Amino acid sequence: MPQKTKASMPPGKEGILATHNPDSSSRPHVQLRRSGRVVSRPIPPGDVDNAGLMLRSTPSGDEDQGTGEPMELAIEELTKLDRRLRSQTKRQKILMEAEMRSTGARTVVTGGTEAMEPTPMPGRGAQLLMPDEGIIEASDMMDSGRKNGIGAETEGLGPPEEVLDISERGAARKPAVNSPYLPLPWKGRLGYACLNTYLRSAKIPVFCSRTCRIASIIDHRYPLADPSMPEHPTKNRPDKSQKPSVERGLKFVQNLGLANARDIVRMLRWNDKYGIKFMRLSSEMFPFASHPEHGYRLAPSASDVLAEAGRVAAELGHRLTMHPGQFTQLGSPRREVVDAAVRDLEYHDELLSLLRLPEPLNRNAVMIIHMGGVYGDKAATLDRFRKNYASLSPSVKARLVLENDDVGWSVHDLLPLCEELDIPLVLDYHHHNIVFDSAQLREGTLDISAPDLQARIAATWSRKGIRQKMHYSEPCPGAVTPRDRRKHSPRVMTLPPCPADMDLMIEAKDKEQAVFELMRTFKLPGFERINDMIPHERQDEPLPLVARASTSKKSRQKSVAGGKRKRTSEEDNAELNDISTDDKPQQSAGRAVSDEDYAMGGPDNRVYWPPGNEAWLKPLRRGAKAVLEDLEE
Repeated sequence: MPQKTKASMPPGKEGILATHNPDSSSRPHVQLRRSGRVVSRPIPPGDVDNAGLMLRSTPSGDEDQGTGEPMELAIEELTKLDRRLRSQTKRQKILMEAEMRSTGARTVVTGGTEAMEPTPMPGRGAQLLMPDEGIIEASDMMDSGRKNGIGAETEGLGPPEEVLDISERGAARKPAVNSPYLPLPWKGRLGYACLNTYLRSAKIPVFCSRTCRIASIIDHRYPLADPSMPEHPTKNRPDKSQKPSVERGLKFVQNLGLANARDIVRMLRWNDKYGIKFMRLSSEMFPFASHPEHGYRLAPSASDVLAEAGRVAAELGHRLTMHPGQFTQLGSPRREVVDAAVRDLEYHDELLSLLRLPEPLNRNAVMIIHMGGVYGDKAATLDRFRKNYASLSPSVKARLVLENDDVGWSVHDLLPLCEELDIPLVLDYHHHNIVFDSAQLREGTLDISAPDLQARIAATWSRKGIRQKMHYSEPCPGAVTPRDRRKHSPRVMTLPPCPADMDLMIEAKDKEQAVFELMRTFKLPGFERINDMIPHERQDEPLPLVARASTSKKSRQKSVAGGKRKRTSEEDNAELNDISTDDKPQQSAGRAVSDEDYAMGGPDNRVYWPPGNEAWLKPLRRGAKAVLEDLEE
């Protein structure tokens, strides 16, 4: 294996560190300053040799000044060496990017910059392990590249620059350019996705995503140990000593889906009470419905329940949509992935069709998917999508919508395909700020709102007679890298520059509360109906009438460590003379709530919890409640 090449000896230098043993455990340390941070590390043996060769002598008159001056000189020279290696690393990166471009390697535009994939860059030390060639210097590879005419653009580089890490590069990207336009007065519909935090945390939860594991489906093929009693996690489990039945396991998972579908009605009526007329239904409503082995059709078992939900949605004029998961990819090169995607789209189409919505609500009940992976070749991926899209059923095609994503597919990547295949395109503002064509647009909402571009996107909807919708979200505060910026913030601070009559899906962690925040901020229609919750209390849940013995404050003295506090004679006399009725049994005030009013916010519409106070949704624990009572006293 070739040995590592040592740095050339500067002329006029004589050895000071030539006698230093590089294998010694007491290696000198050097402090390097990078990006304002001081890094202390031992000098590797090879670099000590290089430093020794560079420092063969000191200027005349320095021999009598002790060892301090030579060490300072050594540190200075090693710092220069470190800068030189960093410069080589940067030049090597530019060389390898040039090589990748010349061989047709793919580039991904992320935040306006091109990132090569999956090229590993050499770190400091500049050594590359080449097959059958051992370890070579990055500088040798640079020289080899220049001989082949590659990397010539690096010859004119100036002084070495700092190589920023990922977070620094993210923070140093060009500032976003946002539009000052606000779509006010608002005439559209704001919506949220899948789950309502207020209803989900009720005493009897209301939500549409109850699920299970495949192992639970298999377990429930066996009858319960006592079929006359309800199932219990420990006392009445499936009895695996009996004969299993596939139909019994199927019935178990179907019942979960029916419970989910029944809760749609309450969610719709809750939304309507507070001015929300747009909602995305959960794709997990019927667990494993599109599974190749444990899957099932929704009709006829779920037909009536879904039809009732659709009747209420039509009565209230609400729009319902769905968003199949990230694994639904029609452009995948793997046949099994495409087959699973087709099954999943057919499941979503069946669910939306069984709602029996009237027109145009049925036409507006679309299902949005992403293109998915790039797979190293965008053109080939688009060709596979075209082929697989052509094989879909007419019903699925009528509902299918594409959305730009935050990984590899920008608006300019998808818009020509949508125009070609007559597929509506959902504009996601948040995704656009992460992945966009930097040759045509800048990050932010201004350029993407250009009238000609917006007209092209809107035309993909109008040609099929479907009402356009858009998605809006914001990154979490402090996120700078593309990966961190993908995560949605709990709430959003503003409205995008969309048309004022848009159906706008707010994708935020706090769900309906994010919609409430916008309604309150911009005084949108319905904001006056929304009031703050009482922390840890709900007025829309029934309370039983409980008889309890009331005790005086004196008798509620807390015990001390290991036993009761000794009573004083004054307390005994006071109790003998006490003629109050505090010791008589009392009844706590009960509360009756009708089924229609359950979890609907109570008479005062207390459904809003401030940002960061999700704990308000749940009652206090017994210990925490006692602490608050003591503080109040």
